[in-house]
Amino acid sequence: MLLTTKLIKALFNFELMTRIGLISDTHSHFDERLVKYFKECDEIWHAGDVGNIDVIKQLTKIKPVRGVYGNIDGQDIRKLFPKHLKFTCEEVKVWITHIGGYPNRYSIDVRDRIKTNPPNLFISGHSHILKVMFDKKLNLLHINPGAAGKSGFHKVKTIVRFTIDKKDIKDLEVIELGPKTENVSL
Repeated sequence: MLLTTKLIKALFNFELMTRIGLISDTHSHFDERLVKYFKECDEIWHAGDVGNIDVIKQLTKIKPVRGVYGNIDGQDIRKLFPKHLKFTCEEVKVWITHIGGYPNRYSIDVRDRIKTNPPNLFISGHSHILKVMFDKKLNLLHINPGAAGKSGFHKVKTIVRFTIDKKDIKDLEVIELGPKTENVSL
């Protein structure tokens, strides 16, 4: 029997950290290196613009996936994922949305709501610009993992990994998957 992290926690009342693989803006592209980088994670979170349901199918072969739809996503992705996803991981309140902006420049769609009920961790995609910023006014961490696909103006494909340990977000890593024009065959 394969014991998952959640099952171990439930069976043994055991405190384990949750390792997260964060990705966005794949635009129908699945980089095979994601298997290597996400295999030690407990969950994969996708911040929208998936592009093709096959990307989600590939990711779920690695680990369970949570996500939101982006502005380019069709009905297949929109039926699977919401526009905004709010949940608690360990003791961290998380909000994921595709078009969210960043500290001092939140999008109009989230601006008022984030001020009245800020999460501990706010994740968005859309810009294809990797950002990790702390919002001192709202006391939250903002992460945009950049883009892992081949479409867009970014030059390098990026993803992020981090750990949630009770209330702490730690061990954050930015991983460069290489130039967006690079073809990978493993």
